[in-house]
Amino acid sequence: MTNSEATDRVLTEVEAGRDEILAFTASLIRIPTVNPPGECYRDCAELIGERLSGSGMDVEFVEAQNRPEHTTEHPRVNVIGRLEGMASRPCIHLNGHFDVVPPGDGWKLDPFGGEVRDGRIYGRGASDMKSGIAAAAFAVEAIRRSGVSLSGSVELSGTVDEESGGYAGVAHLCKAGYLAAERTDYVVIPEPFGPDRICVGHRGVYWFDVIAEGRVAHGSMPHLGRSAISDIGVLLYEIRAKLEPELASRISVMPVVPEEARHPSINVNAVWGGQVSEDQQSPCVADRCVVTFDRRFIREESLDEVRREVAQVVAAVEQENEGCSFRIEERMSVLPTQAPQDSPLISALSKAIRKVQGSEAELVASPGTYDQKHVSRLAGVDHCVAYGPGPLEEAHQPDESCSVDDIVTSAQVMALVVLELVG
Repeated sequence: MTNSEATDRVLTEVEAGRDEILAFTASLIRIPTVNPPGECYRDCAELIGERLSGSGMDVEFVEAQNRPEHTTEHPRVNVIGRLEGMASRPCIHLNGHFDVVPPGDGWKLDPFGGEVRDGRIYGRGASDMKSGIAAAAFAVEAIRRSGVSLSGSVELSGTVDEESGGYAGVAHLCKAGYLAAERTDYVVIPEPFGPDRICVGHRGVYWFDVIAEGRVAHGSMPHLGRSAISDIGVLLYEIRAKLEPELASRISVMPVVPEEARHPSINVNAVWGGQVSEDQQSPCVADRCVVTFDRRFIREESLDEVRREVAQVVAAVEQENEGCSFRIEERMSVLPTQAPQDSPLISALSKAIRKVQGSEAELVASPGTYDQKHVSRLAGVDHCVAYGPGPLEEAHQPDESCSVDDIVTSAQVMALVVLELVG
């Protein structure tokens, strides 16, 4: 079989499996794998494992038993399938996370219905990123059905907890040796960037809390206490008035999308203060307030510089407001990541997009982090990118959806990439 014949056969098999791809996507969406707390992970892993086993892959379930998130009530269960070719290397690994964020309010459709309307499939995870998992799975299945032999190997994993950092998912697989430079050459993560975009990396993140300590007093005599909430209010004003304009003046050379995200940013994720609950009042001055910040930074900034800049703003507010006291506690930090510009993986994807779409690929970078951070730093695999169906802008939104045509197209592209690199 010539390369041209193999390509045509694989593309035909993907198109012929359109209804199956759609049905599998809907089945994944209907399992409410909500994180937190990590619902129904085993059910979803088993569904993916059944699909991979049907494609002739050797399937293994990997539980993150050494992680605190892994509990009897909410077990962290990952699944990996491997199709061995004539040799173990080169090996391409397709990875997708199947956890989704809570649906939230504002839905017009059932968030876990997997309903299809006007050429789009709807539901939480339709874009981010159960459509991508389905596309990757049928890329492998199309190769099997076409009868094309592989010289190397292909793997596919469905993993947990990406939405909360991926530590019980891809990070666990890396630390356990399932993903490692010694056995893995290329990794494609089908995150939702669209069928004509290749995501080569992402910005960094610095999540931290600022804790204000005040002094409790009766609410009728606030002059006898010190409101920690008021102190946090001063800090928030300083960040908005001074730090945010400074961040807006910086811009990255990385092709981050959307355009506004080429600048670093800081966002207030949450604020907790005082003794008040939703249904009960407390006549007290708030003696404690905690604010959680999400600081996204670009490759041109170092993590040490980011930390130092935040600390300087906090210290300045303390100095200018007698009696004000803050403490910074770090939650998580992730460095920016970018695949090599001359990566064979980027070249193969560009070629496949040109073949399937008839257009040139757009190279982009992600505003937020995803599991490439673990693949690059823990597994040591630099040739890792994100490519998959779905509009990035619909991720985590009400009535999240993905074009059925884009799922099929992405499956065709991924199948051709497998052929190019290990076929």
